[in-house]
Amino acid sequence: MAAALIWIPLLSGLLTGLGGTKAQQTTLHPLVGRIFVHTLDHETFLHLPEHVAVPPTTPITYQAHLQGYPDLPRWLRYTQRSPHHPGFLYGTPTPEDRGRQVIEVIAYNRDNFDTTRQRLVLLIGDPEGPLIPYQAEFLVRSHDVEEVLPSTPASRFLTALGGLWELGELQLLNITSALDRGGRVPLPIEGRKEGVYIKVGSASPFSTCLKMVASPDSHARCAQGQPPLLSCYDTLAPHFRVDWCNVSLVDKSVPEPADEVPTPGDGILEHDLFFCPPTEAPARDFLTDALVTLLVPLLVALLLTLLLAYIMCCRREGRLKRDLATSDIQMVHHCTIRGNTEELRQMAASREVPRPLSTLPMFNVRTGERHPPQVDSAQVPLILDQH
Repeated sequence: MAAALIWIPLLSGLLTGLGGTKAQQTTLHPLVGRIFVHTLDHETFLHLPEHVAVPPTTPITYQAHLQGYPDLPRWLRYTQRSPHHPGFLYGTPTPEDRGRQVIEVIAYNRDNFDTTRQRLVLLIGDPEGPLIPYQAEFLVRSHDVEEVLPSTPASRFLTALGGLWELGELQLLNITSALDRGGRVPLPIEGRKEGVYIKVGSASPFSTCLKMVASPDSHARCAQGQPPLLSCYDTLAPHFRVDWCNVSLVDKSVPEPADEVPTPGDGILEHDLFFCPPTEAPARDFLTDALVTLLVPLLVALLLTLLLAYIMCCRREGRLKRDLATSDIQMVHHCTIRGNTEELRQMAASREVPRPLSTLPMFNVRTGERHPPQVDSAQVPLILDQH
């Protein structure tokens, strides 16, 4: 009950903040095929005066979604390391994402439960300038995705990569966390990072050094656990630890051959010695086959039923034969037991019955003289043949 009383004012304050806060609106211009990074700073959502600094301990979390939908568009991702760090919206739009998209961002102040809303109007268009047919992707294991998204580390990476890819101007195309590519969460040990994939493009061809890294000989060395071939100095070290065995180069300057469209034929197969289908199929009558398939099992089942009925009903020996095969003394014994049983049942049904003959004293049938039994009937064998 106490917990419910605590949550009621918190929820009411949250709803009041959502209803009473006027959403700010910011217009951004992402480009197709270029990395888009937008930082969600605490200063933007706290509405503090200019002379007041933002408290570094104010925890703020964000929730972003496409207007009218519960999630972000497929090309856009959101990440935030902790409530005390800024959040990032980043991704690379595709040609299918051209147009206008509205992203709604809600910031939650975890200290006083204030909420601030902001609308990001994204006008996605095509980039200007020459095409970028040469693209290279690097796996940087010494950084997390939040450490590369700010402009300073990204510019530093492009400057260091310029020593390996000297010709042309490099442009950042995409940044993806290694966890989104199937990577494993690192152990909570100092110096262990999640890793990040950085995709860079240029209008100039690849350098000899990069071609050697992506050569089949380098892949063979990587498969054996050896470092790949690198003919130039690694200008990315020591600030960026690149996994050179995971470098991929994509050359889009040569157009891919179009798939051959199959031409429809007349539908008639050519003559072949191994495939000679008959020209005409003779007519067949399947009535006989159907009758045989149905009647033969029914006839067999009927014969088995008659045989079983004869064995069970016509081969019984009967009670007369059974009684003739039984000895007389056994029949008398059986009848005596049945008579005594019936007598006991009658006595149990009604107590007003004469005494049983077995309890009366012995008497002589001729004279009618009564005298007690002189022998113990218990010692007389039930079957005389056993005496």
